[in-house]
Amino acid sequence: MTANDTTARLLHGRRLPFTPSITTATAHRVLLQISRDRGSTALMLAIPCMLMLLLKLMFSGAEESFERIGPQVFGIFPVIVMYLVASVSTLRERTTGTAERLLTLPVQRLDIVFGYSLAFAFLALLQAVLSTLLAVGPLGLDIKGPAYLLMVIAMLGALLGLALGLLVSAFARNEFQAVQFLPAGVLPQFLVCGLFVPRQEMHGLLDFLAQVMPMTYAVQAATEAATHQGVTGIFVRDAVIILVCVIGVLVASAATLKR
Repeated sequence: MTANDTTARLLHGRRLPFTPSITTATAHRVLLQISRDRGSTALMLAIPCMLMLLLKLMFSGAEESFERIGPQVFGIFPVIVMYLVASVSTLRERTTGTAERLLTLPVQRLDIVFGYSLAFAFLALLQAVLSTLLAVGPLGLDIKGPAYLLMVIAMLGALLGLALGLLVSAFARNEFQAVQFLPAGVLPQFLVCGLFVPRQEMHGLLDFLAQVMPMTYAVQAATEAATHQGVTGIFVRDAVIILVCVIGVLVASAATLKR
């Protein structure tokens, strides 16, 4: 531990909940490990693009439907893809004992969780850039707002999927069980987020459930970005809600790590 880290952690006589140098070192280790599996990494970056292309082909004769649904899936596809990658990768480190060995070192739980988050956030950024450039470029998705807003939503959606994956990995005993949690934790959000039926037309109970599910706000923010020329108050509110949910789930994930 460097002198700067020691000073920072003892600032005002308080111990910081994480150490920046350890967090970045953990992120670097995770990225190196992921980079060794080039096939999986390439597939993870390409899946959202493949899904967007499939969506374009599905609505090749109905451009209005593609213009409506296209932006909304930026709040859905990254959640599902990153959930699967994060849950399986983290569970693999738990089952092989890597996480337990890390916890025997002088590190804090948030060091590990934030380290994983930084590593996957970098991959989420690449994923968001590629899918956005493909959608507004070759696929011709027409949106009124700036394209970077869709990129922001895709990034937040990926972080949400990452946080959920880290949390679920604590309760699954193997990779198969981690995938089994997908129908329970993610797919209900997919059904009631407003993609298929407007929330106002849903049963009152489903509308209430949609209001407490973060994917709903990801879809709503993406719709705002596509239908308004600038950054709206609703977009900012929904983005903040998603970010708060991500932080809350990450803190809960850190609580599941036991020494």
